[in-house]
Amino acid sequence: MDQAVSEVMALPGGEARVHWRRSARARRVSLRIDPRDGAVVVTLPPRTGRPAGMALLLDHADWVTRRLAALPGAVPLADGAAVPLVGVAHRIRHMPDRRGTAWLEDGEIRVAGDAAFLSRRVTDFLRAEARRRLSALVAEKSALCGLRASRITVKDTRTRWGSCAASRALAFSWRLVMAPGFVQDYVVAHEVAHLRHMNHGPRFWALVETLTPHTSVAMAWLRDEGPRLMRVGA
Repeated sequence: MDQAVSEVMALPGGEARVHWRRSARARRVSLRIDPRDGAVVVTLPPRTGRPAGMALLLDHADWVTRRLAALPGAVPLADGAAVPLVGVAHRIRHMPDRRGTAWLEDGEIRVAGDAAFLSRRVTDFLRAEARRRLSALVAEKSALCGLRASRITVKDTRTRWGSCAASRALAFSWRLVMAPGFVQDYVVAHEVAHLRHMNHGPRFWALVETLTPHTSVAMAWLRDEGPRLMRVGA
């Protein structure tokens, strides 16, 4: 099982939060930026010591500083904040005198009840919307190629927008519901194609192309804009 320790460290470019992870699956020391936390993640294989991670971190200190500085600002799920839904910004409006949880009305995400529960209720609403929309897309794409997923789940993943397990279970990041429709269409097509091809070979990509016309533009969008979705609720 992966283990993690977090600390704030003084790097040449300034202070940064560093998450140290030890992973039984890792084969080498690796370094990445976690856009959701605005932190650096150093992953160590089981028998690799912290000095090797420190060496990699210091060797790439300038890169770390640039990447952290380039992260979009955090968007709290608070009254008045604008959150995208299928690529369109929706203002969060707290309505303390109303009953219920959260719903769409007049281009707003309206949230009832105590302000202390606002963030959780908006998150729950977005997750439910993600499950509804992505499940419908999975059914549509699966029907096109005669495939069927064993299960569909929505998670808050940090490194993947979607995944397909050997059991034919599909999982998606709930944050995809904030992306434009063409991005959702591509990610679902990608994972449905994995139901037939558990690799990224030529036949896999050929199937993806039959399921969606948006591959290149969606991949570019996720590369450029994906970090913004990770900062929502951060």
